[in-house]
Amino acid sequence: MNPVQNTSHKVVLPFYVYAAVSFLAATILLFFSGHAFTEHYFHPNTLAITHIMALGWGTMIILGAGHQLVPVLIEAKLSSDSLAYASFILAGLGIPLLAYSFYHFQFNWLAHAGAFLVNAAIVAFLVNLAVSISKGKKENVHAVFVFTASAWLLSTTLMGWLLVINFTESILPEGSLHYLSLHAHIGIVGWFLLLVIGVGSRLIPMFLISKYDNPKKLWLIYYLVNGGLVSFIAHFFFPAYSLLYLIPVLAVLLALIVFGDFCRKAYLQRIRKQVDEHVKISLLSVAMMLLPIALLLVLIIMLLFSVTDSKLVLAYGFSIFFGWLTAIILGMTFKTLPFIIWNKLYHHKAGLGKTPNPKDLFSTRVFNTMGIAYLAGFGLFTTGILCSNTVALQIASVLLLMTAALYNFNILKMFMHKPIVK
Repeated sequence: MNPVQNTSHKVVLPFYVYAAVSFLAATILLFFSGHAFTEHYFHPNTLAITHIMALGWGTMIILGAGHQLVPVLIEAKLSSDSLAYASFILAGLGIPLLAYSFYHFQFNWLAHAGAFLVNAAIVAFLVNLAVSISKGKKENVHAVFVFTASAWLLSTTLMGWLLVINFTESILPEGSLHYLSLHAHIGIVGWFLLLVIGVGSRLIPMFLISKYDNPKKLWLIYYLVNGGLVSFIAHFFFPAYSLLYLIPVLAVLLALIVFGDFCRKAYLQRIRKQVDEHVKISLLSVAMMLLPIALLLVLIIMLLFSVTDSKLVLAYGFSIFFGWLTAIILGMTFKTLPFIIWNKLYHHKAGLGKTPNPKDLFSTRVFNTMGIAYLAGFGLFTTGILCSNTVALQIASVLLLMTAALYNFNILKMFMHKPIVK
């Protein structure tokens, strides 16, 4: 990376720390809430865990990585460090207020304050992004993915705020539960999926040291995902035949297949033959995207027969936030964060002697143990939801808590590293 385009570590690192703590908090709450995953998906504990994972874990780490990556993509500096700090502080204050409100199912001034702060944080990020991209030297498909995804994120958080208000003021034609699937899918598809594909299509070839690049394929994915989401929103407000729900699902599924082919070709054309374990988990997350799609197809088929199943809905949501989203974060963290910290500690010492590699800043053994615990915990918890087995859920929650603890251990190890020059 060109140092001119590097964002200061002081801007980026707080997001990573906050995300790590949020992941740990979510798994602790999961450990004490196994019973909630045998009940209706609109359970206070489930809502709290979902929003901690979506906002505190997924969104915060993506915002941090975005401040670092976007300037490199557009070959220009981040427009404003002050806006970046503002987005962190606002979101950092708002997320706990929302999580507390959902956990206690109280939609008073605390919930409204939390929603306001989170929305203000997203506006600060979006403005910073827009100004930075406008000053960029060239249009970049990956930057377009990130900006569009951020716009969808603002739509998601604004709608979430409306739903919070609607619990007490009835400002919408229907109850808040009616709009839950719309709110969730704008966030899942518009924010997370679009963002993960946009960033992943840049980082995966880079980490594989692959020559493969295909902007036309990425633009096809971009239009498929956005077209699928727009058709879903249209059908939600103007419902016709339930079978039409398959159109957005098939559009997103086709986008995932094309993205999977993009990753496969990047893998085949890699220069580095040995693939790091961190990249393997990120590549695995691409395949894990198919699980929620499969569950969604089953739910749509059941909908055709006017049947709903809370267990499938819970498994669908869990497979998204604790599945492919968490998998790609676990992998990408240990490819991006070590470089940021290494650059902070050794940038001015390079050439003065032998310095450690970025991957030496954390424990590979702890990372591998974390990966095993994660895969076992995720698989067992998903099974426990589908079978309503509280024993399986409790054991799996311990494994996921262990995953978060080991993740935080390695994060702390990197932050505690002292410069060594031989």
